[in-house]
This record gives sequence, C-alpha cells and structure tokens, in this order.
Amino acid sequence: MTDSTAQAAQQQPDVTIPLIDIRQGGPIDLVHQRKDQLNTIIRGIKRQFGILSRVLLPPLYTVLDFLSRRWLKKTDNPYRGEIEKIAKAVGQKGLVAQNMAYEWSCCTTGVMKTPQTATPQLVRVMDWIIPDMGKNIIVAHQSGKAGDFYNITWPGLSGVLNGVAKGRFAAAINQAPMRRHLMGNIVTDWIKNHVRMFKSKGLPPPHLLRKAFENAATYDEAKKMLMTEPVCMPVMFTLSGVNPGEGCVIERLEDKAIVREMKDDRAFVTNHFQSNLNGIGEGWMPRGFDNHARAEAALKISPDDVGVGKGFDWFKAPIANKFSVLAMVADAKTGEFHLTGTDAEKIVTKDFRLPPDAEPQPVAAAKNPPPAPPAP
Repeated sequence: MTDSTAQAAQQQPDVTIPLIDIRQGGPIDLVHQRKDQLNTIIRGIKRQFGILSRVLLPPLYTVLDFLSRRWLKKTDNPYRGEIEKIAKAVGQKGLVAQNMAYEWSCCTTGVMKTPQTATPQLVRVMDWIIPDMGKNIIVAHQSGKAGDFYNITWPGLSGVLNGVAKGRFAAAINQAPMRRHLMGNIVTDWIKNHVRMFKSKGLPPPHLLRKAFENAATYDEAKKMLMTEPVCMPVMFTLSGVNPGEGCVIERLEDKAIVREMKDDRAFVTNHFQSNLNGIGEGWMPRGFDNHARAEAALKISPDDVGVGKGFDWFKAPIANKFSVLAMVADAKTGEFHLTGTDAEKIVTKDFRLPPDAEPQPVAAAKNPPPAPPAP
C-alpha cells in the first residue's frame, strides 16, 4: 500500500448508518437498542451552550415537559402514549418537550428532475445545532395503514423529519421563519409563538408528516393531508412523487397553505417563505445560517450532479455549512435513497444506499433492556 493510499484509507469514515426494523415495536425500540447513541445526543445538548445549558435547561425542561404533556392530552395527540414510553425509558427531562419541537433544525431541501430519471428526486441537506447528530443517524423501517416507509431519524424522536415510502412519495420538513410581533424581540417573540402553539389543536409538524407516511397511499393523498390538516406552528414540507411532475414545496401556517409547484423542473426551500405568506402579520425572520445564499445556491445545482448513487459533489458551501448533519437524495418511485452523515462540511459516516430490494434484519424490542449508561 502506498503512502497516499494508506492516508486515503485512514481518512475514510468508519461510522456506519444502521438500518433497523421497528415495524413491530415502533420508535421505542430505537431507545432500547441505541441508548448509547441517544446519550451521546443528550450530552451534546447539555454542552451546546456551556454552563448556560447545564444551569438553564433542567428548570426550562421541567416547565416545557409539563406544558407539553398537558397539551398532548388536551389535543388527544395520537403519539402521546408512545412519547411517554420514550420519556420513561430514557429517564431524562426534556424528552417530551423535544418531541413537540422541530425548531432547532434548519435545512435546504428541494425536488428536481434529473437526466437519469423521469420522476423528480428529493434533494436534502439537514442542519441542526446539536453536536454529533451526523454520526448518530438511524434509518428506521416503519409501517402504517398505507404501507412501509423509511424514517431517517434519531433515537428518542416520535415524529418524521425525513422519509421515503417506495412507490408512494418522499418528503422532508424545513423549519419555517419565526413569526414576529409588534414591540417584540427574539426572546419575547419565541415565548409568544409558543403560547400560541399551546392554544392550538393542530399536530406538531413532524407528527403530521409521520401521519402522512402511515396513512397516505399516494402522492396526491399526502399532498392534500400536508396542505389541509391543522398544524400547531408554521412549517414547510417538500414532497416528491412517483410520476413526472410530482414535486412541490408546501408552505404552511397553522390553518393556511400555499403550494409552490416545480418551476423549470425544480423547487427548493430553505428557511424563509417564498410565497405571499411572507406578507402576513408583522413579519417573519428567516432561520438558520446564510439562508438566502443557500436558496440561491440550491437553484444552481446541476441536474447532472444529482441522483441516487452519484455521490455528493453538490454538497458544498453555502448549502453545506457549520450546522449540516446529513445530505440525501431519494427516488420515491424506486424507493432508493443515498444518505451520508456530516459534521458541518465534513462527511463523517460511510455512505448509506438503500437499493430497491433492501430488507433490514428485524430487531425485537427488548422486554427488559439493560440500564442506559449515564449521560453526564
């Protein structure tokens, strides 16, 4: 082996993204089977803002868990029992509240037609401020009334942020811009927005997307559900289907939706409204890092560079940024998708590629799981 070959081998990531069958037990299985990964994420949350995280998070989580439990019960959330099981199994404050929120994530997502495929491909970069998320991705094989689907996720989460259902659709969530208020600042606006959320009867966006994967048999059914069912906070969904032209971005308020269909064979979204929703209310603050530059760069991605198995040459700044945790391309028609975990612009996992005939090994939920190692 030459020196250059040895150096290249040493630079290859050694982290493998697991494919886990949880069709029988659900997301609680991931908590039992992947507690080490979950505790790594919890440690990352606790150290994210240094001493402020360690001092402020425990009392804040106590309050938010209480409010979240009350709200989940009031709205008869379909995943409430599952969330309680997850929180009990983990034994840490904040798990209930974390399952209500998706707002720590910012993303660049789109659908685009490529020369290799007749149907649009879902193109996805997910950003998250929590450390080590890229190394702890799990592909969970789940199922519902409408059939099986793959949830690109992390242990402890009940909702869906990114998913692929072969022969039906692929979809992902982007955080919407922050609703602003008169005479407010970021802190007071955040509080007012969450007071408004706890008065809502809609589903958290990740729960609505999971509901779509479980119950929508077609792209059109998923599109209608994501457009019309109430959500508890603004959100943006990106959806790709199995027929030519099936691809769109759905910009949502709690009870209103604007659909942006593909234009020039593509539609992309970052973390600001591009529809007339942007003119509603007292204004909206874009989220994330270099939001508008990411949107402009996404529109310049070459279709020749995108496709399952074609690699991630398109994953570069500013789309790739200091908060990026994954990059993915998915084909809903075949069910194939190509995924990699990242730490900022650096790829930190081996590429995960799901072929059309993939079948994960079943993993049964542990009846008496061993205690999790403590998360300092």
